[in-house]
Amino acid sequence: MVISPQIFPSRKRRPSPPSFISPKLTVLNLVRSLFQQSQEISSLKPIQFLLKRNSTAIIRKSKLLTILFDELIRNSSRVFSHSALLCFEEMYLVLQTIKTLIDDCSNGSKMWLLMQNEFVANNFHQLTVELSTLLDVFPVKDIDLNEDVQELVVLIRKQSSETKPFVDPRDHELRQDVVTMLDRIKREIVPDQYKLSAIFERLEIRDSSSCRQEIENLEEEVRNQTDEKSKSEVIALIGLVRYAKCVLFGASTPSPRSYNRRNEQQSEVVVPADFRCPISLELMQDPVVVATGQTYDRGSIKIWTESGHNTCPKTGQTLAHTDLIPNRSLKNLMAMWCREQKIPFETAGSSENVNSVIMNKAAIEATRMTALFLVNKLSLSQSTVEAANAVIYELRGLAKTDSDSRACIAEAGAIPLLVRYLASQNPSLQVNAVTAILNLSILDANKTRIMETDGALNGVIEVLRSGATWEAKANSAATIFSLSDVHVYRKRLGRKPRVLKSLIDLAKTGPTCSKRDAMLAILNLAGDRETVARLVEAGVVEMTAELMNGLPEEAVTILEAVVRRGGLVAIAAAYNAIKKLSVVLREGSDRARESAAATLVTICRKGGSELVTELASMPGIERIIWELMATGDMRARRKAATLLRILRRWAAGLDGELMEAFSSNVRSSTTLLRS
Repeated sequence: MVISPQIFPSRKRRPSPPSFISPKLTVLNLVRSLFQQSQEISSLKPIQFLLKRNSTAIIRKSKLLTILFDELIRNSSRVFSHSALLCFEEMYLVLQTIKTLIDDCSNGSKMWLLMQNEFVANNFHQLTVELSTLLDVFPVKDIDLNEDVQELVVLIRKQSSETKPFVDPRDHELRQDVVTMLDRIKREIVPDQYKLSAIFERLEIRDSSSCRQEIENLEEEVRNQTDEKSKSEVIALIGLVRYAKCVLFGASTPSPRSYNRRNEQQSEVVVPADFRCPISLELMQDPVVVATGQTYDRGSIKIWTESGHNTCPKTGQTLAHTDLIPNRSLKNLMAMWCREQKIPFETAGSSENVNSVIMNKAAIEATRMTALFLVNKLSLSQSTVEAANAVIYELRGLAKTDSDSRACIAEAGAIPLLVRYLASQNPSLQVNAVTAILNLSILDANKTRIMETDGALNGVIEVLRSGATWEAKANSAATIFSLSDVHVYRKRLGRKPRVLKSLIDLAKTGPTCSKRDAMLAILNLAGDRETVARLVEAGVVEMTAELMNGLPEEAVTILEAVVRRGGLVAIAAAYNAIKKLSVVLREGSDRARESAAATLVTICRKGGSELVTELASMPGIERIIWELMATGDMRARRKAATLLRILRRWAAGLDGELMEAFSSNVRSSTTLLRS
């Protein structure tokens, strides 16, 4: 078997020698693999912007080695000694490392390669020395080679032995320019635009697209680094490139076609129930287990506990402690699934993006300068829709990166400017404006800024009610969800009929991804008991019943929250949903069945015998409950057992307690509605 070099995936992280293992092949197949390997290296283009001399020299030596391996393959009857076999195996590892190093330098971050210039040049030198050593011990005389090939081996050996580490003086000078510029940024000195342009021209980063690619490569480099100092240096470079992208090449927006295609692909993906947080209903980034054994996303459960709750949101049990235990096995499964679906998955410690790993003064100042530049540009671009749209798109992307960026943008005065464009008739501009506000709202301090900015909340609500696109409406719903994380704002939003009605309308009529955003916001608002009464009046129960076929988990979760905190009106409105809940109880996912059981228990306990009668009339209901008791998790089994006990008491005529509860709820619900 011959091993093709193409079976090894391209890597951005620089490989270490132990990363490769010598293949266990017959001598002839090993030589054929060496021939393929050297051919592959020979076809590579030398690095153009840095280390050109180093890469050119080692590619040239690989071309000469191709002649040696070709000659060895031609005469397959040769018998090779054990020492020759060892040389071939070691040579394979060296060539494999050479190819990966050149690929890495060509396809990775140019900025980071510049900063590591001397180190990488030394790597090229070390590989050349290793090649020279192997050719020194290669038993040329024991192998029947023609004189030309023997002379070729001697030539390669001589060239390799005479090589010295080489760093182009121009590359060294360019590196010093970047270091000096970062140092000046650290001291809050705005970079000279001419010098900045010269650096990026030399690195062949000449437009917004290449800047975006460079930022992605740098972010990949952060993940590859294990040393905190190196991570900090890379993050400073990310800040510099972001600043240069805006200053040198101007703000830009992606093509509508590619943008819409990306949104369509994301909306088509159905996230498995076990991967979604029971609180946010979204894909978890950092799953953790609480004292009751339930799993939540770390960010969601922390907000829950920091809001003063001491119970498990899913089970209602009091938490014995607030320790959060990482659910590593689930996170590994989620990471594998995300890779298969081509969905970005940020591991614990990088939940906000790679920039949150570690920050330094240069990175923060570069971010602040970028935010100020964009905000100043936005304040001067009111007459041009295209210019404003491009700047807001840049702010939207910057606000998505990390907390420091969100703080810098808000402190620069972006929020009042963004509010102006919420009412824009340009769909793209409106989407970018509301999404930028959404991204800014992730930072708690910015929630207050948004709520206190004149026209900001009304602007978001108006987009939710009559936005130009479904995406704009969905992102305004997500903004409502984000703002409602603060208890006082949750109550304030819950008092606005426009918010509740618009969210329910979006959940009813929007596409699937928009429905989910609206339902997520509704679920958050349903955490306030007073708001639940208004949600019921706005038709939330009917909405959940309508959506129970398409989005059963989200619908049942909302219905459970509503009937748990609502009064008689909520219970009565849920009467028509009982049949659908029984279907979910039979056919739904584990999480949906559990929520359906909990909802039915609440309905039966608070609603009286009439509602129990309705449930009992469902065909095979007891068998369905028995199945849930046998297959569900602890909470599902407990709720199913309670439900079965209620049905049997009803069958035995022991429903006095239920009627008493019903009467009690009539009084409490009436009081609630008057308030």
